[in-house]
Amino acid sequence: MSLSTRPAARVGRRLVLAGAFALTATLALAAPAAAHAEVEADKPQALAENVTLSFVSEAESASAGFKDLRVVLPEGIAAADVTLDEGPKGWKLTAAADGYTLAGPALKAGVDAEYKIKVRQLPDVKELVFKTVETYSDGEVSRWIELPTGGKEPEQPAPVLKLKAAAPGAKPVDASPTAAAPSPTPSAAASAPSTTPSTPNASPDADDSAADEDDGMSSGALVAVIVVALLVLGGGAWWLVKRGSDSPDSSGSSDSSDSSGSSSES
Repeated sequence: MSLSTRPAARVGRRLVLAGAFALTATLALAAPAAAHAEVEADKPQALAENVTLSFVSEAESASAGFKDLRVVLPEGIAAADVTLDEGPKGWKLTAAADGYTLAGPALKAGVDAEYKIKVRQLPDVKELVFKTVETYSDGEVSRWIELPTGGKEPEQPAPVLKLKAAAPGAKPVDASPTAAAPSPTPSAAASAPSTTPSTPNASPDADDSAADEDDGMSSGALVAVIVVALLVLGGGAWWLVKRGSDSPDSSGSSDSSDSSGSSSES
């Protein structure tokens, strides 16, 4: 029995080792696809209104964290129809022509980026694709934008939301954001007058500064006039003193001539 049990034991050990190897290989192959981006909805149904979409971007980097997510909205959802419901602390949603960007302080390495947006209404389609580009704090970029082709799953698939058929009687709502689009024009026009008064308000300050400059110039001119006057007065005084010093000589000479004249007469 010992001889017959040895081959069976060897076979059992080989099967265990083969199973372990296969499991390890499977996990190794699945590792690169472990991190991905996903989307879910509280009401995954066509033409559903006020739907909350939950997104998860799983972290891939062990040394850097997410700093922003760029999402391209599918056709039928406008950026004006989207508002941020929840997100990482300090992150803000910025609308773009074809979607939005969610960015803020970089998350810690290994932390998933989870957030929720509120969509006014989902379009009447079977599925929605949300192409997502993730950027890490070290500049690394991960693009989850690929779609299945030829029945093959892509390496970096874009988040896809499957929708149920629209409820009976459901209809597309009026595009109130588009109708409300002209409203910014009046508000902008209203803001224009508010900027107009700012110019007059600024101009008095400019006038005051100009007046100060004029005062400075006039006072400088006054000082210059005073200096010139002092120089003129000083020069005149010097001339008078010099003239006074010269006058005794001339008077002395006239006196001598007078005395000589008087002596001759005698």
